[in-house]
Amino acid sequence: MSPMKLGLAVFWPAFWMAVPIKLVVGLLLLAAGLHPWEMPGLGLLLLLSIPIDIWAYGVAAGTVFLERLRTQPPDGLGLTLWWQATLLIAIYGTLTYFAMGFVIESAKAVTAWIMEFLKAVPIAEKISIELVLWSVPTTLALLLLLMIGLSLFGRMIRRQLAAGRPTDSTYQGLVRQWDLSRVPADQPLLLTVFTLTGVVLVLLLWGFMPVTTPHVHELYQKPETKIAPPVKPIDALNRTDKLLAKAEDAIKALEAKAAEEAKEPEKARAKGGAKAPTAKLGAPGPASIPANAPTPVPAKAEAPKP
Repeated sequence: MSPMKLGLAVFWPAFWMAVPIKLVVGLLLLAAGLHPWEMPGLGLLLLLSIPIDIWAYGVAAGTVFLERLRTQPPDGLGLTLWWQATLLIAIYGTLTYFAMGFVIESAKAVTAWIMEFLKAVPIAEKISIELVLWSVPTTLALLLLLMIGLSLFGRMIRRQLAAGRPTDSTYQGLVRQWDLSRVPADQPLLLTVFTLTGVVLVLLLWGFMPVTTPHVHELYQKPETKIAPPVKPIDALNRTDKLLAKAEDAIKALEAKAAEEAKEPEKARAKGGAKAPTAKLGAPGPASIPANAPTPVPAKAEAPKP
């Protein structure tokens, strides 16, 4: 097998054997209020992942050694592959992170330069072209770096393969050895331990959780909104009847007030009697005196002469 195929044959099954158990650990951390993507929850998750990864590497690599390579796996295969893979991820993974950042920025810069010549293209088509231009080379670069990483991991496995010894057992004998390495001879004991482990995990989950549902993280807190109380048809009908009664009383009061106002002129005419005669047009009457005219002074009467 080529180094890349050998690395993929061991890493891929080991990854999917470890992920479900890590999800259970992450769920327990969330229930305890320790978020797996923040410290100290992240550190605790990495610490608890060490025995899980060692077991997964040992099972996956031992299976490949026995089934495909017909070789007895050396002692401590899982531990050896774990620290070598951890060292590889720490060094090569960091280089890959910075390299992918440089590739993405370069691809976007080249795409922006190309799009300067495509200004007449509609906006929708322009977005699609721009996404394809920078995502395709980025994806190819990521796949190339992943293949190189798997090849390096496969070379590490080849060193462990050289430390093992070839076996002359039949295929059925190798399969039996592989089964016995996964499942011990005392299967009732294995079933009991598996069941008790599940019960303990469930008790830990509900013991860590302060309520029946986990709390929302502080970063995702939303403003509290008051929920309207449920509408009760009977109460709504009673309130409607009261409003209608109040409206009916108000209408009756307005009608009574309007009737009283209509009767007031008739009462005033009945008390005042007939109307006074009005002056005819053109009839002589007292001359009107302006309001600001001076008051006439009466002349003094002369004494009669003797």
